[in-house]
Amino acid sequence: MKVQAAKGTKCPMEGRPRQYITDGKPVEVPGTAYYRRLLNDGSLVEITPAQPATTKGAQ
Repeated sequence: MKVQAAKGTKCPMEGRPRQYITDGKPVEVPGTAYYRRLLNDGSLVEITPAQPATTKGAQ
């Protein structure tokens, strides 16, 4: 899953406490309990891909 830190914060990577996820570029991380907890408490935000645009008039 792709995540980034909430605006104005940074979160340590799992197993790499000196490397941080920032509010800049999204990072691909595994769906472990560590990252799920950070998502639940609002420290991380999951980035979802943009939905494809629908074509008007197509049937």
